[in-house]
Amino acid sequence: MIKNLLFWLAALAIAFLAGKAVSKLKLPAILGWLVAGMLLGPNAFKLVSQETLDTFWYKTIIMWMQCAFGIMLGTELVWNKIKHYGKALVVTTLTQSLGTFALVSLVFGILFQCTGVPVYLAFAFGGIALATAPAPALSIVNEFHTKGPVTDTLLPMAVLDDIVGIAVFFTVNAFITRTVSGGSVSLAMIPLMIFVPILVGAAVGIIAGIILKRTEGKAGILTVLCVGITLTAMIGYFLNTKVFINITLNYMLMGVAFSAVFSNMIPEEKLMDIDRYFHPILAICLLGAIVDLGAPLDYHLILGAGLYTFIYIAVRACGKYFGARLGAKWMKMPETVQKYLGFTLLPHSGVSLVFTGIVCASLEGGGQSSLAVIVKGTIAAAAVINEIIAVIMAKKGFTLAGEINGKTANRKTMNKSAASGR
Repeated sequence: MIKNLLFWLAALAIAFLAGKAVSKLKLPAILGWLVAGMLLGPNAFKLVSQETLDTFWYKTIIMWMQCAFGIMLGTELVWNKIKHYGKALVVTTLTQSLGTFALVSLVFGILFQCTGVPVYLAFAFGGIALATAPAPALSIVNEFHTKGPVTDTLLPMAVLDDIVGIAVFFTVNAFITRTVSGGSVSLAMIPLMIFVPILVGAAVGIIAGIILKRTEGKAGILTVLCVGITLTAMIGYFLNTKVFINITLNYMLMGVAFSAVFSNMIPEEKLMDIDRYFHPILAICLLGAIVDLGAPLDYHLILGAGLYTFIYIAVRACGKYFGARLGAKWMKMPETVQKYLGFTLLPHSGVSLVFTGIVCASLEGGGQSSLAVIVKGTIAAAAVINEIIAVIMAKKGFTLAGEINGKTANRKTMNKSAASGR
């Protein structure tokens, strides 16, 4: 354990330095973290071995980090902030997520109909494609301190997108599982996967909010936060391993609910202090999460990527970009949101690999191993290629929107526009 722990810490240090080097090229540091994770993972130099990725201590740390960087999203879910978005935020989330699902399913449905592959597999691709991995975009927000309408829309949207992704994907997976006559996740379990993490985080968040009201000083506030995150993660782990054995509850969603509740209980000035105090811990959590994201990726897949992979990347990007643009335009959101929000929604790999594993297990359980190979080969290769492109495009989106380097758009205009779309 000690050896693997030291190797992992060394990998984080190397990834951090790689991020610094990439920043010199005016690219986001996360790109260096991601590539370093891939090259230091089990498919390359093995500094972070598969044995390490499978250990309990490693999974526990990543679980805690996932819960912790949910705070970055939850602290943005203050009612006085999000009430300005109202209907506009919900509609834009649905157009980009469900639009991506529909477009990818349609294109692959036509493609599979022409090639003799069962058409229902197209819905698996659509269900995987609609999800967005929030960590890469959040890392860029954290690194460049982006501010403006695109940032203010993206942060709460990441939470809603996660909820929509879970609901749609597991509905599709239940349908596919029943089709191939294997085991199935009951449709009744899908609401539990959404609401149980929210309830867990909210319950701990109420306690944390009461204590934070009376707590002053950096040390005291950080202690309350860290204890709250740990308690939330522990409850989540217990539920995942002892209660909901056949499904996986989302730790980031727990962290979001935890922080959203206490953020609405304390004064805005104290919330600003919390953001400032927690920033160094958040930076470490994002670094660890991105290295974990890159470690399972196999760079060899770039060379072996087939036609399905490139079609998947292109169609998903179109769904995300034009879906976000359609919704934002429909709701009369600011022009920068209409034009550039879609670029920040392209990162995908962590969520896609988790969903791919679930779909493949369902297909293999129903005796459809050949279809599992199609899904696994396509999405695994897409995860490598898309993530490198997506990180660059996400940063470009913030740049074009004028939200990097202190260039901020007019928030009053955004709030007025969003309010008109409610």
